[in-house]
Amino acid sequence: MSSISSITIIGCGWFGLPLATKLVSLGLNVKATKRKLDDLVLLREAGIEAFPLDLEHIDDTIDYLSLFDSDAIVINLPPGLRRGESHHIDHLTSLRKLMGTHDYKRVIFISTTGVYPSLDRPVTEQDAQAVDNISATLLQAEGLFAQLPNSCIVRFSGLVGPKRHPGRFFAGKTDVSGANVAVNLVHLDDCIRAVCLLLTRPHCQPIYNLAAKEHPTRGEFYVAAAEHLGLTAPVFNQQGQPSKIIDGQLICADVGFRYLYSDPLKMLNAC
Repeated sequence: MSSISSITIIGCGWFGLPLATKLVSLGLNVKATKRKLDDLVLLREAGIEAFPLDLEHIDDTIDYLSLFDSDAIVINLPPGLRRGESHHIDHLTSLRKLMGTHDYKRVIFISTTGVYPSLDRPVTEQDAQAVDNISATLLQAEGLFAQLPNSCIVRFSGLVGPKRHPGRFFAGKTDVSGANVAVNLVHLDDCIRAVCLLLTRPHCQPIYNLAAKEHPTRGEFYVAAAEHLGLTAPVFNQQGQPSKIIDGQLICADVGFRYLYSDPLKMLNAC
């Protein structure tokens, strides 16, 4: 993989673990973190060098120099803002301090398309705005890493894949608003492929969106998704909501990426 032979992954969960196992299969030395000691066993069984890291309570007895001594680093710490978590920036600030002044060949920070307002039009990487507390926090988080040499922010759309079938989201609900709203999704497999590709490129843009090319409406997609699981389809009312369409094509034009899943409806069979 280019001149990169070792990679650190901060946060080895739903996305980070399959990314790590893919990189191991490519012959790279992969180091990764989990908060709980019991979770490290699974990483080690997959050939990953595992480290405990709880940014809420950093253990000063652990020597983290080895963890951060890699050619590249991928930071994948979901903010949990919609669940009411409030320490995201504090945790990332602590992480930046632990990283020190190490010179990485690539820094990839996983962010989200939650930084975009609903403008009722397609939005590109330049359209991010701090329109509320959540988007402001997300942009502040990106800013902690955006100025590092060789950094790249990757903004994921809604994630679909194993254990994340969208058919359960609105199933059985009635009087649901926003049938007109565009669906912006990306499959786990495409997220892994995109990050792996960016790790091989000596030069890339500072920010990329990841979003499937097709954007069915909620009214179309979530009915089909629920029926795909044999669940009761949601019933939408006539109340519309502001919408947005995430343009995820810059990464295709810039580094030759090709989505496996260009249509969210076709993702349903790969969940």
